[in-house]
Amino acid sequence: MSTWFSGCSLASLSIWLGCQWGQPPRGAVLLDTELAPRGLQQCLGMQCAPGLHLTTVVSPRRYPLYQLGGPQLRVFRTNFFIQLVRPGTPQPEDTVQFRIPMEMTRTDLKNYLERIYSVPVAAVRTRVQHGSNRQRDYRNVRIKKPDYKVAYVQLAHGQTFTFPDLFPEKEQDLVAEEGLQEALPQKQSSDPRRGGVPSWFGL
Repeated sequence: MSTWFSGCSLASLSIWLGCQWGQPPRGAVLLDTELAPRGLQQCLGMQCAPGLHLTTVVSPRRYPLYQLGGPQLRVFRTNFFIQLVRPGTPQPEDTVQFRIPMEMTRTDLKNYLERIYSVPVAAVRTRVQHGSNRQRDYRNVRIKKPDYKVAYVQLAHGQTFTFPDLFPEKEQDLVAEEGLQEALPQKQSSDPRRGGVPSWFGL
């Protein structure tokens, strides 16, 4: 059954479909491209010939049953986004630290790394990091940052990982810093011509 979306903005339609603007929806949507506007097709991330019916499936947990003569199925990438971060405390060479969503479990992360990136995983440990509430707004009310989950992934036997040096120090910066260190004692020393008068009274 096709649906003709008319008389509504694409932004509100994307919210109704459960997706952000410019991203595909989370559930299955059957769309007739002849009736739907071109902007909606771009919002759903689909480019197809006119008159072709598409079923957009994002979540692999609710994959529709196959029926003879049914529409073509499109599978998008996973809904999870993980970040590889530099560990605050020294970790073993075979341990990698990630920042993952709160909904993601240890099994999800292990399958994510093994099946998408082909990274052999031996064990996964997770913990919940509470967000900081030190910042205050103009009314002096504390602003709490959202909590996030930290995962420690232990790689398989023989696998090691070293976090790369993304911002290496340049030789010019080192030379300039050495020059400042050499000029600092001379700047802090008192002028013998002032007769012991503090520099606060000078111009």
